[in-house]
Amino acid sequence: MNSRDPNVAPPARIDAPMPDVQGDVDHRRQPIQRVGVRGLRLPLLWNGEGDPTPTVATWGLFVALPAEQKGTHMSRLVALLGSDARELSLATLPSLHGRMLELLQAERGRIEVRFALFLPKAAPVSGVTSLMDYEVELVIDGDRESAAVTARVVVPLTSLCPCSKSISDYGAHNQRSHLSVEVQLAAGAALSLRELIGCMEAQASCELFGLLKRVDEKYVTERAYDNPKFVEDLVRDAAAAVGGVPGVLAFVVEGENFESIHNHSAYARIEG
Repeated sequence: MNSRDPNVAPPARIDAPMPDVQGDVDHRRQPIQRVGVRGLRLPLLWNGEGDPTPTVATWGLFVALPAEQKGTHMSRLVALLGSDARELSLATLPSLHGRMLELLQAERGRIEVRFALFLPKAAPVSGVTSLMDYEVELVIDGDRESAAVTARVVVPLTSLCPCSKSISDYGAHNQRSHLSVEVQLAAGAALSLRELIGCMEAQASCELFGLLKRVDEKYVTERAYDNPKFVEDLVRDAAAAVGGVPGVLAFVVEGENFESIHNHSAYARIEG
């Protein structure tokens, strides 16, 4: 027996044709340079450092919309990530960008992805291993033929004040710092984020570790004391180091010391 209310319309068939409102013509004659989705969080397997590393990434995907088109098909952007972007590297980012432009029939587009990269790291003396996390942001922006790729990493480290060491009878104030580097890459450049992070850590008074034994704590304390650096020293040394990395076309280095004797930070920036 059919108990359906005769006054209620039956549900539409899932395969029935439906209007494509986004594809309508817009008469305001205003192109949109960037439209899409932002803040999309999904699991990610980063496969750029040898061993695939699981993490969670936050995505932004955008395309350019011509003046005559009313809207873009944003659900296709979500479907793109849900289908084949769970594994990523710098080498595969351009192909993902190309698939996005093809899927949306767009001339230009931009992908932004931010995630924490977890790397195993051994303590300097005991050798005990723990994980360190580094903030990573990758961007690819442009058309099919000339999309530019940039990579940014934020590296936490220790800096010890040369002035404090010079004027004090004993001790010197130190603090945790962030050294961030953003690099624009040549097409096809094989940049290792692990190596870039190591390059930045080498410029510190001392690098940081997730886990230290007492012998390691003695080492990092004395290492920082023997290697004092202002924030100006950090960015100058980092700029000199990153400027020699193969495949880097341009860079921005920023240093921020979260001062231990002030309620403000010391900051410096170099572009090259």
